[in-house]
Amino acid sequence: MESALPLTARTKLRVPWVAACVGSALLALFLALGLFLSRAPLPMPVVLGFGIGLLGTLALALTRYDAAVGLGILLLAAVRIEPAPSDLVLGVLIAVAFATWKFELHRVPLSVTLLVSAFLALNLIASIEADDPARAINYFAITLYLGVLGLWLASYVHTDRRARLVLVAYLAAAVASAAAASVALFMRFPGSEFLVIGPRAQGLFKDPNVFGPFLVPAALILMEETVAPRLLRLRLPVKLVFLAVLSLGVLFSFSRAAWLNFAVGTVVLLFVLALRRGGLRQALSLLLVTLAAGAALFAVAAATSSLSFLEQRAGVQAYDTQRFGAQRSSIELASEHPLGIGPGQFERVSEISAHSTFVRALAEEGVLGLLVVLAVMLLTLGFAARNATASFGAYGIGSAALLGAWTGLLANSFFVDTLHWRHLWVVAALIWAATALRIRYPRR
Repeated sequence: MESALPLTARTKLRVPWVAACVGSALLALFLALGLFLSRAPLPMPVVLGFGIGLLGTLALALTRYDAAVGLGILLLAAVRIEPAPSDLVLGVLIAVAFATWKFELHRVPLSVTLLVSAFLALNLIASIEADDPARAINYFAITLYLGVLGLWLASYVHTDRRARLVLVAYLAAAVASAAAASVALFMRFPGSEFLVIGPRAQGLFKDPNVFGPFLVPAALILMEETVAPRLLRLRLPVKLVFLAVLSLGVLFSFSRAAWLNFAVGTVVLLFVLALRRGGLRQALSLLLVTLAAGAALFAVAAATSSLSFLEQRAGVQAYDTQRFGAQRSSIELASEHPLGIGPGQFERVSEISAHSTFVRALAEEGVLGLLVVLAVMLLTLGFAARNATASFGAYGIGSAALLGAWTGLLANSFFVDTLHWRHLWVVAALIWAATALRIRYPRR
């Protein structure tokens, strides 16, 4: 059983105004840089809204820090532009944490901190070779923010209460996004056109290939919570309804990588549960639920006349040959530029997209960059496997689900560039938080 540690006494966040001003100034500088480098002219109402949102978020972070965290996680479902709304909120929180010494980096495994720092350093070194410096700075700024976000979130989640807050916010965002986007495919309502692209659901993301995988970690955690409840105070029928909504969202994204992600994660989750003492019954129950859900999804696809498009999407697409071309191009670029061509430069140099996290890392940061990315990915996988073996969850968030979610994301990363996916870093942060807990209390 993944029992939880006693909750620590809640302390109020007291923030000196000087520190608050420093934190907000740092955040404003970062976001202004991102907006400037995007070269997108913004109308005055948007600029005013941005300023009001920044001040409001800062006020919320100073007075209700945990509530601001919940808001930031909830907004992860909307990444149509960059910086995204969640970046505004979470960026404020990170800046406040830095300015007030609330960024407790000692709660993160040292090996993770060193590897993430090394990858960021390699990005800076590779920027020397960039053909488009503005693009390099913009792309690196996002990578820097996400790396820091992962480390900060891992340090933040150190009680059951905070783990529940993050989980509930993520689950609410995923379920609401999946429900709205799925309905928008078959029913028109105000704003529904923004949630779909053609016959595919995409929610408030730029791409269905990001929307689908965003739902998978929530679905896997909910699956483990269904047979081994710990944090969610929901009745079983409610959990099953939420799981059905998430599964529909993944299906209607019509993303083959998302389907692979979900399938791999589910198999890993079932396998881990079956190996645990007394877990075979849980695994069989969950397997029956999964089979029933699969049959229901097939029936829904048939009822909505989606089977033909589903069959079409399941087959080989014309652009699949580009993935092999991207691999060849990446190897050629790495051989010509040992330190890499610079962050965000692959599409500037090559006529095709990277289509893979590892292809992008090899081309843009060189062989060393690829090795460091692999090290981060595999180290996190090892942490997740060790946590699952020891039944050591992230303060109640199931370790089997986190292992399944990370394994699915790794499989996804071979076919889609996932480096700038916010939920990739969130899942990694939860695994790192669980690892730090296991190292600190090995005999809990």
